[in-house]
Amino acid sequence: MGKVNHFLDLNQLAKSDLRGIIDDGIALKQTRAGVSKGTVDEKAPLAGLTLAAIFEFPSTRTRVSFDMAMRQLGGHTIVLNSNDMQLGRGETIADTARVLSRYVDAIMIRTDSHEKLLELAEYATVPVINGLTNDSHPCQLMADIMTFEEHRGPIRDKVVTWCGDGNNMVTSWIHAAGQFGFEFRVACPEELSPDPRALAWAKQAGANVHVTRDAVEAADGAHCIVADTWVSLGDDASNRHNLLAPFQVDEVLMSRAAKDAIFMHCLPAHRGEEATTAVLDGPQSVIFDEAENRLHAQKAILRWCLGA
Repeated sequence: MGKVNHFLDLNQLAKSDLRGIIDDGIALKQTRAGVSKGTVDEKAPLAGLTLAAIFEFPSTRTRVSFDMAMRQLGGHTIVLNSNDMQLGRGETIADTARVLSRYVDAIMIRTDSHEKLLELAEYATVPVINGLTNDSHPCQLMADIMTFEEHRGPIRDKVVTWCGDGNNMVTSWIHAAGQFGFEFRVACPEELSPDPRALAWAKQAGANVHVTRDAVEAADGAHCIVADTWVSLGDDASNRHNLLAPFQVDEVLMSRAAKDAIFMHCLPAHRGEEATTAVLDGPQSVIFDEAENRLHAQKAILRWCLGA
């Protein structure tokens, strides 16, 4: 069996592969201009291929974007949740991987434990894609890089600032900073600091990553400011709002960034918490372009995984 192209974390892929995926996503988006969303791409590169999409958590953007990505590329999607599978009744991840590999051409999983993802990839003989785990969210980052470059050109040597919880998105941003060559500043409370493993990787890789407790300091001159929901599924919400209130992105904070800075949020947003409505709907916000680009970035990821 030849090499299987899993898409698990950005720090595990070659920089040239990541750049190729971004460029392909942009090209795929351009070819869709003015085309009905239900139209299959002319060459239908994934015709006859099927993706199994496993969701252990609810999803809007990941579910719809992967399904539409496969459809537009000429392929098919089987959507599964824990209630649909023996995985929810005690079957091992390893056995699930072996069985699904006999039926489908690729597997995407959105789950809690990163270990489940890694075990699935270890035993699958088809590509496995990380649709989100508690540790990371690399597919979102590919859409985010694509969105930044659409609006502001190459991200290399630019400054991206994160305000909020040092969560799984931050881990993928740290990986992206090292792979794409930009400065990444994390403004967060000490109690919600980024994963030490991600910071250790950044240090070893020479990535330009800084952690601060001061949102204003982090925002100064930034080319992009990013926020995320303060409470994710499974989080202890008891004290998060108090801890994170100083890191809310409002118009004052945005004014500290570069004049042409953009604002990103992977959605869903809790308006008035991590960011104000004035920012979310303001002229610097690109959040809905960002959401759309999940589709195009994931088409490029699928093509890379499946060699199409």
